Amino acid sequence: MAEQTPDNTATAPAHTELWVERTGTRLYTGKSSRGAEVLIGSESVPGVFTPGELLKIALAACTGMSSDFPISRRLGDNYDATVRVSGAADRENEVYPQLDEVLELDLSELDAEAQQRLITLVERSVDKVCTVGRTLKAGTKVTLSFDTEA
Repeated sequence: MAEQTPDNTATAPAHTELWVERTGTRLYTGKSSRGAEVLIGSESVPGVFTPGELLKIALAACTGMSSDFPISRRLGDNYDATVRVSGAADRENEVYPQLDEVLELDLSELDAEAQQRLITLVERSVDKVCTVGRTLKAGTKVTLSFDTEA
């Protein structure tokens, strides 16, 4: 949400800080400066997401959010959608070589031509504005530094 300046003009939204805190053996809580939390841990721990699952969920959520506007313009604001995402890890190389998404959507009220037009529009929208998908497809530089002062 944009902040207001004294003259009531909008400024850019504040930068959200993200971090994880260790809460146990291979157990972390992901946090944001906006107050959100998510439990992260090993696959054997109930009630938590693994880091890889969060990556997949981020992709599916980005696809859903990127497709929301074009779909709601055609189907209305109350449409139902589910974005399923899957992809097995290559444990030898510790990568996900492929992630597959399926957008489940009831388009039965549209004729075949209108369905195809909407699908094409959604694909273009996701390709254009889904930051997570675009980043995964392009690759990204990741750096790690250390702050060892307490």
